[in-house]
Amino acid sequence: MVRSLAKYPVRHVLVVGAGIGGLSAALALQRHGVRASLYERARAATEFGAGVVMTPNAIQGLNFLGVGDQVTESSSRSRGHEYRHYRTGEVLQRRPPAEVYTARYGAGVYYVHRADLHRALLAAVLANDPDCVHCGHVFTDLSQDQDGVVVRFANGACAKADALIGADGCRSVVREALHGREPVGYTGQVAFRALVPSTRLPNGYDYRRSMHLGPGRLFLSYPLRKNAFMNVVAIARQPAWQEESWTVHASVPELLERYADFNGEVRDLIKTIETTTLFKWGLHDRPPLATWSAGRATLLGDAAHPMSPFLGQGAALAIEDGVVLARCVAGACDLPQALASYERARRARADAAQRQSLARGDALQRAFVDSFDAHRDAEDTRLLDTFFDYNPATVALDEIRA
Repeated sequence: MVRSLAKYPVRHVLVVGAGIGGLSAALALQRHGVRASLYERARAATEFGAGVVMTPNAIQGLNFLGVGDQVTESSSRSRGHEYRHYRTGEVLQRRPPAEVYTARYGAGVYYVHRADLHRALLAAVLANDPDCVHCGHVFTDLSQDQDGVVVRFANGACAKADALIGADGCRSVVREALHGREPVGYTGQVAFRALVPSTRLPNGYDYRRSMHLGPGRLFLSYPLRKNAFMNVVAIARQPAWQEESWTVHASVPELLERYADFNGEVRDLIKTIETTTLFKWGLHDRPPLATWSAGRATLLGDAAHPMSPFLGQGAALAIEDGVVLARCVAGACDLPQALASYERARRARADAAQRQSLARGDALQRAFVDSFDAHRDAEDTRLLDTFFDYNPATVALDEIRA
């Protein structure tokens, strides 16, 4: 049951994109007594992919949305994180377990299957309004005036509301409609991902999260669904890449060749991957936008600030966006001003995350390879603390965090 916190009459907000960010925004708006309608291009509102790390800032947002316990109960609680030397396996750096973060920030670190997170958010949204999700709607264009915004779709449908939120991912068509086309640069990095069932792993396998760092490469693995799976993410430098897609199949021999000089633990884990579950994609970079909003329309999540994966904050920032956006909408009498307030509260933090994520990726693939630098470790810890120490449900709306 939605508990209305809004100060003003019920409004109607359209959200294009029913991924993690769009669902978080819709659920947060519902919590504040605002009607939300989601429009998704896919024929069904489902989530693909594998694992995602939910850090304290994300868990705080999920708690506010009322799904925190449900998500964490199906997930793997962090037992700590180890950075290891690619060749020797030597531990270069250790991060603390979830309990330490809970004591410090009020929430821990969890390894979550994206489908479980998506399912929890979707169920909560539909429980509030069973008719609010519309699938098979491909956004084409929008128009707006002082009374509202009209959105049109490729199937001939149109929808009118008080405001529009573009939450349609890094290749956002809403962003293009608002701000035009933009340059997209290949970062020189290719990522591989796979899910390995625990039944394919040897007895006594250590399910601790670890990242092996090597020259121009990293190899990350962590458990999902109470150790039912190991999520594998490998990122390697590659001079050229053409297709911007999440679903290009890769082969196990190809991945083994790229990581042939990594230690036996890494190579053995690669050998357990079933080729049909191994995918690769090129990492592309879009520079931060000068502005997200235009009148009664704005952007959220990867549509506003496409993130490289090196900070592990893409999904977390999308959840934060949704919670803060709803607070701004509920607390203002003028919707364009509310969207401008949301952007002021979020853009500096998101811009910093985009820049720092790319820089951290470069550092991870170079800095820890041959020796452990205590000064660099302290800098990395401070960087992560900046993101973890943030609660989107309570942060001052006039406070810009970067």
